[in-house]
Amino acid sequence: MRIGIDLGGTKIEVIALGDQGEELFRKRVATPRNDYQKTLAAIVGLITDAEQATGQQGTVGIGIPGAISPFTGKVKNANSVWMNGQVLDKDIAALLGRKVRIANDANCLAVSEATDGAGAGMPVVFAVIIGTGCGSGIAFNGSAHAGGNGLAGEWGHNPLPWMDEEDRAYQAEAPCFCGKKGCTETFVSGTGFMTDYFHLSGFKKKGHEIMEALAQGDEFAELAMCRYERRLARALAQVINLLDPDVVVLGGGMSNVVRLYQTLPELVKEWVFGGECATPIRKAVHGDSSGVRGAAWLWPQE
Repeated sequence: MRIGIDLGGTKIEVIALGDQGEELFRKRVATPRNDYQKTLAAIVGLITDAEQATGQQGTVGIGIPGAISPFTGKVKNANSVWMNGQVLDKDIAALLGRKVRIANDANCLAVSEATDGAGAGMPVVFAVIIGTGCGSGIAFNGSAHAGGNGLAGEWGHNPLPWMDEEDRAYQAEAPCFCGKKGCTETFVSGTGFMTDYFHLSGFKKKGHEIMEALAQGDEFAELAMCRYERRLARALAQVINLLDPDVVVLGGGMSNVVRLYQTLPELVKEWVFGGECATPIRKAVHGDSSGVRGAAWLWPQE
């Protein structure tokens, strides 16, 4: 049995998977925000619940919104800031009495979709989370690639490529939380989409409200979507030029926009070197469950 934990800023979820990837148990609890010790207790409690409910002991993988630094062994870059500077893997291992594996949540998405999702059987899977924030993960032959600095997949904190005047004007008004301007995250996250709509229209709407307005012919919603599509296409073309993955998988709230799968494959060709590109762009098969499933699959089949 494989146990996966998805540690988010608002909820912690556990899943237990059988040998064939079948779901045996699932539960979620609220994240004890700003309290590291209670977060540890919540994780261990969920693992205990899964093992008691199934009568089995499992391997444990954990997905986090950050990474374990290969230099210090501590969590870094987590937007759940109370986790930063903690030796999470060692603390959980000590409480459970067994090893655990930890990866960035976007890497868990990539592993999940490479194992039995939209990238099943493909050697190189590039998976994108475009939700509140924006990040990505890379799976090689079904295994997460973290890189020597633990930074592989930090796609959202590279500058948006091939900026035009509209992009430069936008970046001046929407700096990134990391302290820099022009980060891809500020443009292609769901938050970025909503911010751009506000700048264009003067109205604050949530993502689903903008999509409803789009369906009703709102010219500002159409303009915001066209700008979003071209920005996302440029950002993905840059990845294809560098990594040339076998598939790009989209997850997060914006991945539910069906139109993207119709427009992006043609748009990326404008910026891919040579103008030729057949890279499939697909929606994550497991949706919101990909992160927790991928955490479980950090222990691959032997």
